[in-house]
Amino acid sequence: MKKLLLLSMLGLAVASFQAVAAAPEAAVQGLDVGNPAMPFEVQRAAIVTALNDGTTYSEMSGEDRRRVQATLDRIAAILRDRPVNALTELDRVELFNQQEVVNTLLDGAREDSRMVCTRERKVGTHRATNVCMTVAERRRAREYVQQEVEARRILPVR
Repeated sequence: MKKLLLLSMLGLAVASFQAVAAAPEAAVQGLDVGNPAMPFEVQRAAIVTALNDGTTYSEMSGEDRRRVQATLDRIAAILRDRPVNALTELDRVELFNQQEVVNTLLDGAREDSRMVCTRERKVGTHRATNVCMTVAERRRAREYVQQEVEARRILPVR
């Protein structure tokens, strides 16, 4: 009897460890409320952890972070510890619409926060150096240069 109890407790511990170990993966893949293998609360914890780690969603604005948090709260209120298939059709539609809001915000921020490194040679030297910037930083630098070129362009006098 003790062995059976010990084995069942070990099984529960392994299952909870696997859910926690898979949590960072959930944050990378986005929210899937209908996934029975990954409960919503585990996915929510993974997303909140990724939002606060300072790297995964580093380019996400404060407003978008608040919007993701508020949407996760709305999803939790809709679910109220019930499985998705126990919800009414109207609640299910609302749930999946809220899920899409979260996934859209996370996908955009994850792409903007991706670090890209290139080897570049500075003018006047043959030595290449690594230049690493996020996709959003590259886009801002490109837009800044375009604005400066436009501002400095001299229009021909007629």
